Amino acid sequence: MSLIRWNPARELLNIEREFNRLFKSLSGRLGFSDSESKENGYENAVWIPLTDIAENDNNYIIKMDLPGVNKDDIIISYSDGKLNISGERKQEKEEKNSTYHRIERVYGRYYRSFNLPKVEEDKIEAVVKDGQLTITAPKTEEAKPKEIAIKTK
Repeated sequence: MSLIRWNPARELLNIEREFNRLFKSLSGRLGFSDSESKENGYENAVWIPLTDIAENDNNYIIKMDLPGVNKDDIIISYSDGKLNISGERKQEKEEKNSTYHRIERVYGRYYRSFNLPKVEEDKIEAVVKDGQLTITAPKTEEAKPKEIAIKTK
């Protein structure tokens, strides 16, 4: 008997997939067009990379753990205030004379999406180093915090 490790993130993805299918089905039957149907990465995602999002006065900084993922297997897009990160971690070739006692790493497609309002799209930078993807998205002048002077009467 083999043990199967319970992954709550995978269960949440499954629930979301089912809701998405339900709403797509209903919207199709009612005649509504689905603008996000062209690329819904959640439906094909198997795992969710851990992510930290920070903000300073000038930038949003997204750091995502992607160990074992080649930079050519990462797709980043930004459209209408939404940053999408997707790709695939490919499974290593199994050796025929090896017996695995435990497999905990997840392989397959992943997808993350974040809302980043008022970002300079043409200046977004992404760097992969030591299994970590770092995306720096500069804020527009409108989005930067401004200090308001207090006047006395």
